[in-house]
Amino acid sequence: MSCKDDNSYGHVLKYTGIFGGVQGLGIIAALVRNKAAALLLGPAGMGLASLFNTAANFMSQATSLGVSFSAVRHLSEIFDRGDAALTGRYVAVVRMWSAVAAVLGAAACLAAAPAVGRYVFDGGITLAEAAALAPVVAMIALTGGETAILKGARLLRGLAAAQVLTALASLVVAVPLYWAMGAAGIIPVLLLSTAAGLVVTARRSLAAFPLGLPGGGGLRRILAEGGGMVRLGLAFIVSGVVGSGAEMLVRSYLNTCADLATVGLYNAGYMITVTYAGMVFTAMETDYFPRLSAVNRHRAAVNLAANRQIEVSLLVISPMIVLMTAALPQLVPLLYSGRFAPVVPMAQVSLLSMYARAMMLPVAYITLAKGHSRAYMILETVSAAVLVGLMAACFGAWGLTGAGVAVLLANVFDLIVTFAYAALRYGYRPSRAVVMTAAVQVPLGAAAYIAASSGSVWVRLAVGIAATAASAGLSAYVIYKKTTLWEKIRRKVIKR
Repeated sequence: MSCKDDNSYGHVLKYTGIFGGVQGLGIIAALVRNKAAALLLGPAGMGLASLFNTAANFMSQATSLGVSFSAVRHLSEIFDRGDAALTGRYVAVVRMWSAVAAVLGAAACLAAAPAVGRYVFDGGITLAEAAALAPVVAMIALTGGETAILKGARLLRGLAAAQVLTALASLVVAVPLYWAMGAAGIIPVLLLSTAAGLVVTARRSLAAFPLGLPGGGGLRRILAEGGGMVRLGLAFIVSGVVGSGAEMLVRSYLNTCADLATVGLYNAGYMITVTYAGMVFTAMETDYFPRLSAVNRHRAAVNLAANRQIEVSLLVISPMIVLMTAALPQLVPLLYSGRFAPVVPMAQVSLLSMYARAMMLPVAYITLAKGHSRAYMILETVSAAVLVGLMAACFGAWGLTGAGVAVLLANVFDLIVTFAYAALRYGYRPSRAVVMTAAVQVPLGAAAYIAASSGSVWVRLAVGIAATAASAGLSAYVIYKKTTLWEKIRRKVIKR
């Protein structure tokens, strides 16, 4: 497939739809899991689970060597050459370094267990419970390597199937354990869910690339071939550690200044906005980043890929932002329980940050696709510092609603800095279509938020329905004009 075809509106929409749909299925499973957790564990229990997950992600980022991300760039370039032998050899390199990262991560978790228990959990867990993060981090590293192989070799349908199975397995594991064990089931759920993800992902990647060492060099030489990948990965590690560390600091700050229940409420709001509304962004790392990496030396192709990804992301996510903003007072008790109602104002203002994120992420990936790891590291560090500073200031001033304001301001800051840097270094310019789409869709979201903040149920519903209809209608019209999606749907209906 040519680069032009890869960056067509149809291709971008197709894979945004595929992985957005996969993420949607995962979200449905997460909704049931979170509903069970909310009812069985309460805000405090969900806060504890959030701290465990955040600590595991932080340790994973710190020890992963960046293999799960940097391997995609290198493998994509090799795969596009059509050299099957070289692709297979590099797959072995990725697996070797994933194994190294797994051992390193487990060892680091065991060594840091006393500090994690004392400082992250404020002494609220035992040493054994903190040490239980070691196998979780090791499995995350191995899963990351196999996922990178599927992405780099464009085995996206297999990856989509693995993600669906992982979400379903997590649901099947979590509900009965939370029901039977309560908060004591948090660690078993984390262990078993992570193991399920490793098994289903490895099954797909091993079917395409069987396990084994290629000829033509010993272990030392194979590891050396991954030097470039690891160098890019080391900068990605620093960026990931900074990002995960910022999230861990935010949750630890909330736990110290307030309590675990506040952490649980914040995490619920974060899930609703960044995770649920951000399901569209999954396609960026899965499909967009490999495509961008393949054309990273051509400025025009990079600009085309980035702008079309932004436009499609805005078209798909905008109606959902407007609808969720209006419906959150009803959705939150449904998704969690009535005890989570205080998070609604935070989630509503945080949702507006998804517009900025939809425009910022495709441009941020340009830096990684070009291998400019130091620049990416600096940008991520600045972003994390700004988020922590804004969170401390805004939460102190306005409580949970202030936390939502901090998320919004941090994402707007990221958008401005990322666009400015990409314009100066890479000559990136947003297309007219991007500007027009943002100029139409963002005000509709703002109108829905203002109506939701008015205090009148009828105003919120009337404006919310009208804005949702307008946003969805505009998105459908643009998709109709620029792709053959509706024609394909018509033909399928006629055939039936």
